[in-house]
Amino acid sequence: MSYQNRQRAAAEQADLDITPFMNLMIVLVPVLLLSMVFTRITIIDLQLPEAAGSTSEALQQQQVELVMSAEGLAVNFPEGVLLRSIPNIPLAQGENDSEQVQPDYDVLVSVLKELKRHLRSKDADRRSINFLVQEDTPYASIISAMDAVRAYETVVAASVVDAELFPDIAFADLPDGAFGS
Repeated sequence: MSYQNRQRAAAEQADLDITPFMNLMIVLVPVLLLSMVFTRITIIDLQLPEAAGSTSEALQQQQVELVMSAEGLAVNFPEGVLLRSIPNIPLAQGENDSEQVQPDYDVLVSVLKELKRHLRSKDADRRSINFLVQEDTPYASIISAMDAVRAYETVVAASVVDAELFPDIAFADLPDGAFGS
């Protein structure tokens, strides 16, 4: 008899009731999913400027360049010819009375809109721009400049839309002492 009691006790211990665990999972999974933070990742395709020998000389001279340095921005068009220099503007007083500056991106957008309008009038609608970036340029400044040259907000049919400027961006290092070319 003791042998049968042991078998019954073993059989009763083997049965597990997972109903409370399943109830917990049914409640917990939706709560965790609703509290999860969703992030948006933006990917921008970048490329290196084409080598001088790979394209025709006339096409090379028609490149739009944005020169980024500590002094500010310079827009070159055609390549190497200064179209407009955009100095830095003061932001705010920082610690130790050091003044923080950044380029005037509103002026940059207006210069690029005028250049885009000029290019369209000559049936030479360009989508690409070359960034010549000084080595110690802050990452945030590069990203802000990329955002400014890709598109601008405009009103079309009573709604605000993004109009395209120069969405294809290529990078190169700024040669020493070449601000504004």
